[in-house]
Amino acid sequence: FYKNMSSFKPLMGNDSKTNFHELEWVIKIRASLDKELDDDDDGFIVSIFNVPKPLMASDPYSYIPQQVAIGPYHFWRQELYEMERYKIASTKRFQNQLQSLKLEHIVDQLIRLEHKIRACYHKCLNFNVETLVWMMVVDASFLLEFLQVYTIEDESMILSVSSRMSHLIDYGGRKLGHNVILKDIVMLENQIPLFILRKMLEFKFASLELGDDMLFSMFIGLYKEVSPFKLVERDYLDIVISDRAHLLDFLYNMIVPKLDEESEIIVELENKHNDNEQNEKLFVNYAKKLVCEVWRVLLKLTTTLISFFKKLKQCRAMKAITWLPWTVISNLPVVGIIKQPVEYFLFSKENEATKEGNENLSSEDITNKSLLINEIAIPSVTELSKSGVSFVATKGDISTILFDVKSTTLYLPTISVDINTEVFMRNLVAYEASTTSGPLVFARYTELMNGIIDTEEDAKILREKGIILNHLKSDQEVANLWNGMSKSIKLTRVPFLDKVIEDVNQHYNSNVSIKVWKFMKVYVFASWQFLTFLAVIFLLCLMSLQVFCSFYRCNARNRVNVIR
Repeated sequence: FYKNMSSFKPLMGNDSKTNFHELEWVIKIRASLDKELDDDDDGFIVSIFNVPKPLMASDPYSYIPQQVAIGPYHFWRQELYEMERYKIASTKRFQNQLQSLKLEHIVDQLIRLEHKIRACYHKCLNFNVETLVWMMVVDASFLLEFLQVYTIEDESMILSVSSRMSHLIDYGGRKLGHNVILKDIVMLENQIPLFILRKMLEFKFASLELGDDMLFSMFIGLYKEVSPFKLVERDYLDIVISDRAHLLDFLYNMIVPKLDEESEIIVELENKHNDNEQNEKLFVNYAKKLVCEVWRVLLKLTTTLISFFKKLKQCRAMKAITWLPWTVISNLPVVGIIKQPVEYFLFSKENEATKEGNENLSSEDITNKSLLINEIAIPSVTELSKSGVSFVATKGDISTILFDVKSTTLYLPTISVDINTEVFMRNLVAYEASTTSGPLVFARYTELMNGIIDTEEDAKILREKGIILNHLKSDQEVANLWNGMSKSIKLTRVPFLDKVIEDVNQHYNSNVSIKVWKFMKVYVFASWQFLTFLAVIFLLCLMSLQVFCSFYRCNARNRVNVIR
């Protein structure tokens, strides 16, 4: 189908009525459908996607190659043409390594797999079949030569790398061009199907098994270079190179653990979450009742005091001497601060009208509010440290994340952060969001780290604990890295990570001091009743001062001082 569709030439020119041939179009469509019925595409599904627009808009430079284009998505970008001469040079060297074959033979073999190549790409490829295949061969030759660096164990073998690419390929990884290429080749839109690399190495080593071994060795070496996580032997024991779609897919499966999605675990987590919500609601209800009772008593006392002062003001002496101090006091700036809550308390009808007006919110405000509710909620590292939580580094992958309730210890995998980390992790998130129908494990991990790292102090604590190996300039750059990855595609539940988040929040919220502070902050300091109570108490104090001054003739003394 893809092969026949690629042969469609523009049938409509300037005059679409004369150049469009309906019969020819129908014939080609029928031929394409008949051809597809004879093809076996079961093992070739879409695996190379365009980066989702929300992620692309958040940081385009993390998804668009800056130096080299691998594959068809960025082939026509003029700023990347400079690398074409290096690609051609790599292709010539690859051809010289073939004993008695020519690259034309490999191209002929791949032309037969054209429909499978096109099936790997989510985007329709508007390339002629020979253009597409030659593009794959040239890019694959360059990529294989670049990856060859990571199979070198003896530094004396570095001389085998051509001097023409010495300023780009660096065994020590110290050159800027090398790091830029590293970022480019792990980008989602810069991938080529893995079976093309396998086919080329098969002709080079005259054996598919030897070619797969070499390719696996290259990928493992690259993983050690770009992956922020340490390589654990069990991470690649079950990895079969032939099962992977492309380079980024291999790296993703090396990092992200396989989950056994058992419904019982999810149900158990949901039940536990519901129980916690019920307990929290009970506490809030009891606290509200207590506050209401205290408020009722204080309000009754305040009403009694106000009536007492009103009766006191009926005295002739009070009427004569109380007007001046209150006139002066009512114009003080402090009284203006409590004016609004007092008016809110006194004019309830206006408050009701304001409440009805607030109900007519725009859909955008409602959406933003719902997004804030759905965001991950977890205290920062600094807050957790103050509540008694300790942090311990593990030597595994994401599956080693655990919160020990008894020892209040949060276990996190060691992660090495350098200049390539952000681009690599962003593209892993993009690939996971594009290809995974189940839980987004890696995206949830980045959300967890983004949730607990807010400031430079948070990054510093994790660095001192050995959880973050910082190869950047400062801890602030680490905090900025995680905070910049807050953009997500969709919400998902990852059982073991959600359990960690829930246990951490439960421990933090169960702390007595934290619980009291949160309650005071939400139900006391943010309550208009409390502010009104403070305003009334302040007014009572002023009235008491007024009465005091009236009996001790404060005004007369002030006038005498002014005259003097």
